[in-house]
Amino acid sequence: MRDLAAGMRYLGRGQRWALGHGRWFGFGLLPALLALVLYAAALTALAFYAGDVAAWATPFADGWDELWRDSLRGLFAVLLWVGALLLSVVTFTAVTLVIGDPFYEKLSEQVEESEGGAPPGQDRPLWREVWISLCDSLFVLWRMLLFTVPLFFLGFLPAVGQTVVPALGFCVSGFFLTLELVSVAMQRRGIPVRERLRMLRTRRALALGFGVPLVLLFLVPLVAVVLMPGAVAGAALLVRDLTGENERRESRYGDEGGQFGPPPGPGPAQAQAPARAQAPGISAPKTPGSQDPWPHGGSPR
Repeated sequence: MRDLAAGMRYLGRGQRWALGHGRWFGFGLLPALLALVLYAAALTALAFYAGDVAAWATPFADGWDELWRDSLRGLFAVLLWVGALLLSVVTFTAVTLVIGDPFYEKLSEQVEESEGGAPPGQDRPLWREVWISLCDSLFVLWRMLLFTVPLFFLGFLPAVGQTVVPALGFCVSGFFLTLELVSVAMQRRGIPVRERLRMLRTRRALALGFGVPLVLLFLVPLVAVVLMPGAVAGAALLVRDLTGENERRESRYGDEGGQFGPPPGPGPAQAQAPARAQAPGISAPKTPGSQDPWPHGGSPR
């Protein structure tokens, strides 16, 4: 339960970070807006041509009675469009991350800098980064389909298909959505996608606490666009937990408040104290109770 709550906190902290840094919030909106336009255009085109696709896919119904033929093809067209809509919900994050790889890399790096420092990125050209991101997204989609396709057919079972299966579907989608989002910070550390999957498996509750609420929110139209910058920011914070960097920082600086900002450093008085102590002719201040061994200004012979 602790990891589940921690995942929700990282999601909330990421959204607060994005909203509190307006320039980076707007910066992170651009790829999501572009992906939204592309998906809207594709779904609109499919809505216009769904009837033609249905007629092409059901040639065996050409000789049927007009009522039955039109009913079958109308149902096919509706299911085709609904299936495309559900697929767009599942793949929206992956496509947005591929489109906005340079954007979200900068945003994620800025989040980590505000938490005490970001690790140096991999020295690769942009096209190589985009290609790796695309391959990783295809791997995640393939692994997710291994679970979602059987769940789709189990959904036809009475009772279980309307209760247990949808809940499992949201958990699977939330887990793999988290895997997609952590790829930005993980790729900067040079962690391959299979290792990311293994790390999240060891902290399933953390991944579910972060991803499942996000999946539910993404079902609301346009919400995915608004939440994407904060989701990337929260995933960067979650990665620091997975890699143990938060614990090392807290043990070093005693930072238990979870606030954003650089590690606490010496104050002005502390920073000037060494300089005063080294200045010629100025002795360090005496602490109360200390005694000068030569009170009359003498020196050892």
